[in-house]
Amino acid sequence: MKDKLIIATRDSALALWQANWVKDQVENLRPGVKVELKTMKTQGDKILDSPLSKIGGKGLFVKELEVALLKGEADIAVHSMKDVPAQLPEGLELSVITQRETPDDAFVSNQYASFKDLPSGARVGSSSLRRVAQLKRARPDLVYLDLRGNVNTRLRKLDEGNYEAIILAAAGLVRLEMAGRIRERLNHELCLPALCQGIVGIESRVGDLAILNLIQKLNHGPSEKLALAERALMQRLNGGCQVPFAGQAQLLPGGQMEMTALVAMPDGSGMLKLSETGNPEDPKGLGIRLAERLLAAGADRILAALGIEVA
Repeated sequence: MKDKLIIATRDSALALWQANWVKDQVENLRPGVKVELKTMKTQGDKILDSPLSKIGGKGLFVKELEVALLKGEADIAVHSMKDVPAQLPEGLELSVITQRETPDDAFVSNQYASFKDLPSGARVGSSSLRRVAQLKRARPDLVYLDLRGNVNTRLRKLDEGNYEAIILAAAGLVRLEMAGRIRERLNHELCLPALCQGIVGIESRVGDLAILNLIQKLNHGPSEKLALAERALMQRLNGGCQVPFAGQAQLLPGGQMEMTALVAMPDGSGMLKLSETGNPEDPKGLGIRLAERLLAAGADRILAALGIEVA
């Protein structure tokens, strides 16, 4: 039994919460195992003056952590799964998917109780093409401004009066014990969440059984199925931050899995939104089928117009 575990993590408050949660779980399950955090800043943390869609996407938040794994400087990396690209580096795998927190987007404002209450011309902060494309369809009269930085930075910019409202992932606010800042959880008809939003995953080296033995009990089977379906769709559509792209799978009471996904142009035009139901024992198949239906309905043309190649 390995007696030490090194976790690679970003040094933001939310990333540290996630890494410390994993640390606590491992130490509780494996008394005697010493867990250490190896913190680092990724390119996504360092470049804050440009939208993610223009500097390489959310993969910029995981690359340095993956390099530490491949060099043997860390044993696992803890990620927000919505930041993890569909293709992992050779030699690495997603070994654990933890239980999903709410996937919803949160409306945060110091002046207004809900998105619909915003007056015409109000400034809304978000760094997500996905969010802005959907919200523009509902409220084209608002001004959508880019907003980068960690959760605390974004809240500070709101509090300084730079925006009338901002949109954040509700899961991050809940985990940081800031749920009181949420004025409204946006319904999925208004704003479908990002793929894998609210899920924390653990990445490790392929075949590292000693490490897997320490962490495998943290895996949450139902959430793993949701993540597999959503990531399969993302991979088939070659999705990323460069295109407004959303989707969520859910397990239905009758035992089936349902997944809804959308693709759109950045201005919200040409939006395609479809749903598919299938067997939860074949989550990847469900995600791929839904992706194929979107492509057949015209998502291929939207992606091509945005420079995204889909075989």
